[in-house]
Amino acid sequence: MTPSPQNPGLVNWLSIIALGAIWGGAFLATKLALDGFGPWWVAAGRVGIAALAITVLGGMMGQGLHQIKGVRSWLFVCAFGLTSVATGMALLAFGQQHVPSAFAGISMGAVPLLILPLAAVFSKEEHIGPRQIAGFLVGFIGLAVLLGPDALSSSGRDLEQWGQIACIGTAASYAVGSIIMRRSPHMPQLALAAATLWVGTVVLVPIALVIEGPPASLDRPAGYALLYAALIPTAVGAILRVRIITSAGSVFMSLSSYMVPVWSVVLGALLLGEDLTRSMLWGMGLVLGGIAISQSRALMSLLRK
Repeated sequence: MTPSPQNPGLVNWLSIIALGAIWGGAFLATKLALDGFGPWWVAAGRVGIAALAITVLGGMMGQGLHQIKGVRSWLFVCAFGLTSVATGMALLAFGQQHVPSAFAGISMGAVPLLILPLAAVFSKEEHIGPRQIAGFLVGFIGLAVLLGPDALSSSGRDLEQWGQIACIGTAASYAVGSIIMRRSPHMPQLALAAATLWVGTVVLVPIALVIEGPPASLDRPAGYALLYAALIPTAVGAILRVRIITSAGSVFMSLSSYMVPVWSVVLGALLLGEDLTRSMLWGMGLVLGGIAISQSRALMSLLRK
């Protein structure tokens, strides 16, 4: 059966679980990279290195950039690259300097809620109904419980309010970008992922040069962390994101925003020996329950096979 927003299929379920794990483990790499690079070069480096890697892979598999043909296709590529890649990365790079990381997590959890009205208007084939709305609300409550009361606490920094606005703007840019991707003409997935990242690179690299000057060398621990963040969370993540949106829809893709903090908690407990508190367990339970509610029909169809 061809995957669809109503029946994403096993491959898309496995893909979004993998994407949640990949993005959930990205925070440690980003933190290590920030020890040697400014936030703008971390953002630009991740996007630029990922664009180069996917371009090479796409060329080897017959999905080079030349496969994107026509003005309409390139307009969609530029629109997604400007909103979800360049704007999203830039706003997040600015915002995370001025707000607690938990607030950034709450902001990313708003992506599914922001996508709902957009999908209802611009992507009607995804059939937004009461189950999706109820599920996303339960998931968002779970995210708030998971991150705890510190998510909305003040950092005391001068530009905190602007940082909060930037984080919410990031969530909005991701939501808009997902709808753009869903409505785009059919294009080879690797070529599409590479092209959108190149658009982000063209925007972010000049900003990084102006604000932070030339980048430091990659040949050190911070550089290795940046390479990992570029090749795995950004490059592999971009490929999975394109595949999920184009086959299963933007609403299904938005579930990753709830899975990321769950995986962050799980990986922290497994790899770093961090304690699992009662609020974390309740939060994860609510998040998973919200996903089950919103995707109950698709899950039942998958289990019957």
